[in-house]
Amino acid sequence: MSKTKWRPVDGIVLLDKPIGLSSNQALQRVRRLFRAAKAGHTGALDPLATGMLPLCLGEATKFSQFLLDADKRYITCIQLGKRTTTGDREGDVLTDLPVPDLTDEALESVLNRFRGEIEQIPPMYSALKHEGKPLYEYARQGIVIERKRRQVTIADLTLVSRTADTLTLDIRCSKGTYIRTIGEDIGEMLGCGAHLHSLHRVSTAGYSAENMLTLEAFEKIAEQGEDALDALLLPMDTAVEHFEKVFFSPEQTKDMMFGRSVPNETLLMDGSLVRLYDQKTQRFLGLGILKESIIRPHRLVNTSELVNI
Repeated sequence: MSKTKWRPVDGIVLLDKPIGLSSNQALQRVRRLFRAAKAGHTGALDPLATGMLPLCLGEATKFSQFLLDADKRYITCIQLGKRTTTGDREGDVLTDLPVPDLTDEALESVLNRFRGEIEQIPPMYSALKHEGKPLYEYARQGIVIERKRRQVTIADLTLVSRTADTLTLDIRCSKGTYIRTIGEDIGEMLGCGAHLHSLHRVSTAGYSAENMLTLEAFEKIAEQGEDALDALLLPMDTAVEHFEKVFFSPEQTKDMMFGRSVPNETLLMDGSLVRLYDQKTQRFLGLGILKESIIRPHRLVNTSELVNI
């Protein structure tokens, strides 16, 4: 088998991650299709979970943290009545209790406890690290590590549907939110226990699900050649669209590319990050940080050719 010849590819693609693959396994399959020299994902989904996984290729990896930090939206199905060792359907059943007959009003009162600012204890079956090791590795050995409560924001939690023993919820939340913990905590509050049956990420950072493709779709498009694949790339600045734009003259662009600060009068507060563009080419340069009416380089893309404009 010939060795893959990697190439520079810059941009973002939206993968509809299938069930059964880890986020890294899915990333590597897409990376090989593009032959991208550098690639990274923007927030792991468990193998059980499906849905939007933005993949940053090439220079776009410099901005992956902003997608990691972004709000996310999920559709989840919670199975009431059974607690499991892992908090999802893949674990062993710990308790099996009858589900109370709840009125819509009583259920809504419980769900309302999970809206706004809430506190969570991260589950043992998570990728959160303790002394360099993911918590799930300790959990598999039967070791329980004390975890600190953390505050997260549930911007929206809507009951989509319900049956006698399931709840389907639409949840928009801040980074670091554990949906399986929400499911377990709802079950505890109802007195019957619960676990996560399914989890689908609908969106990240406002990216539309319309631009999301399955692995099979990527593989089919790859048969048409790399130009067809490259046409799928979203611009890397879409990862930082929430920052204000600043345009530079060619001379200012050169200064920034050489690591020099550029004077700029804006109404933004000190410490604000701004998106930088070259006025002549409209090329995205990266991010700058504003300090006392001066923009300093913060995270720049590889734009060495622009110093010769």
